[in-house]
Amino acid sequence: MDHLLVTTTTPDRDSAAHISATAVANKLAATAKVHGPISSFWWHLGEQGEGEEWQAVFQTTSARYSDLEAHIIAEHPWNKPEVTSVRLGGSQPYLAWLESATTP
Repeated sequence: MDHLLVTTTTPDRDSAAHISATAVANKLAATAKVHGPISSFWWHLGEQGEGEEWQAVFQTTSARYSDLEAHIIAEHPWNKPEVTSVRLGGSQPYLAWLESATTP
């Protein structure tokens, strides 16, 4: 089983906190952290943009990823939110806890 670090950004702290708290409550992620505000720079609709966002970072398993992604998209205030993931390594006891905490 793979362990994943999943991220999204939101326009405000309340959105990031809501998505994070409900994901953990539903065992879609073992933990979630909210960082911000952060400065963000991007290209969108052919124009360069800049603004402040809040980042939510989740730790989950590959078995729970699709449900977590669906949750983030359903609860997110934007139409096409960023949802990215990378494989996560770590100590075996920690990764075992992560698996246990995301088992429905």
